[in-house]
Amino acid sequence: MADIKNIVTLGVGIMGQGIAQVALMAGYNVTLVDVNDELVNKAYSAIEGGIKKSEEKGKLGEGITTSDIMKRCKKSTDLASAVKDIDMVIEAVIEKMEIKKQVCKITMDNGPSHIIFASNTSTMSITEIGKDCGAPERVCGMHFFNPVVLMACIEVIKGDSTSEETFNIAMDVAKSLPVLRGRRYIAPVLKDRPGFIVNRLNAPVQIYLNYVFDYAKENNIPWERIDADAGGKMPMGPCQLIDFTGIDTMVHIGNYYAETLSPNFKPGKVVQEMVESGNLGAKTGKGFYDWSQGRDGIKAKVKAAEPAGIFDLENSLAIMLNEGCRILEEGIATGFKIIDDANMAGMNSPGPFGAGKNNYEKWSGLLEELADKTGKEYFRPCALMKSGGFVKMRK
Repeated sequence: MADIKNIVTLGVGIMGQGIAQVALMAGYNVTLVDVNDELVNKAYSAIEGGIKKSEEKGKLGEGITTSDIMKRCKKSTDLASAVKDIDMVIEAVIEKMEIKKQVCKITMDNGPSHIIFASNTSTMSITEIGKDCGAPERVCGMHFFNPVVLMACIEVIKGDSTSEETFNIAMDVAKSLPVLRGRRYIAPVLKDRPGFIVNRLNAPVQIYLNYVFDYAKENNIPWERIDADAGGKMPMGPCQLIDFTGIDTMVHIGNYYAETLSPNFKPGKVVQEMVESGNLGAKTGKGFYDWSQGRDGIKAKVKAAEPAGIFDLENSLAIMLNEGCRILEEGIATGFKIIDDANMAGMNSPGPFGAGKNNYEKWSGLLEELADKTGKEYFRPCALMKSGGFVKMRK
């Protein structure tokens, strides 16, 4: 098996910086590559600052300094020349398929015969990215979660053409990368399917939220009453949460899954209208809430509100259990422990199987009722959930 020593991080925005930092801290030689010197220099400084903070906290190891580590970091704006003696490229460029395919081909055309191309994409097909590069067997996915230095999960994804050797090397590299909070968790993703494991598990909850949001607007129910339904069972109610993550992000994700999984994922009227009007949530100052009051003002508003009785967290858990069972049915993961552990490591939230083992019959009934009420057939429980057969599929 190839010995990985030299890594290119391609695309050095926030994600690329995090990937480069943990690779440097793991002992690899890292070359930062992006389209211009300004971006590369900015990333270099940010990475140096991040490592300096770790040094000040005593997390680099005895006698190791930031200066020692940064000696192993190079900079380039020319991918073709940068990959000449590189063992692995970890790509974190913009989420556009044509660009990912282009940089993958440049890597394979100019790198050594053993070079591996790993994409950090959160949504796009690894198989498609590597299809025309000339060596699809050496293309895989390594999906990190933001911030990379603190979030424990890395999903390693096998495309349709990815060789076992490539997959195993990527797994070994992922396992070697440090995390500053908790323990690094590597989730093997055995099938190249939309959303992989963690994002796929959580995605269909958006179908439910779109129904709730549209129903509330049609019936003149204030958003704080929807969040009051969460009743302290979530760190933030659903309206606050979507405001915080970005309404445009929800719409983008919904459109992607509407194309790749089911038309039922199509974004609802409320969120589409907000995006069209430029109200994207906290980052624009307005979404479901007016964020000029600050988060404390919103929390006080929710606390004082009477619950609407529309949003039910148990429905969300049932939806996630059903999707987890689909992940198992499709052979994306071998067992439910991987799914639960990946969700905890990637989202800081328990997966659905712990509670689902004792509630799958009740939750199957809830999903049938929800499908009837909303007209969303994607909510129907799959065979593995209804039968409880997943209980025997722990590992």
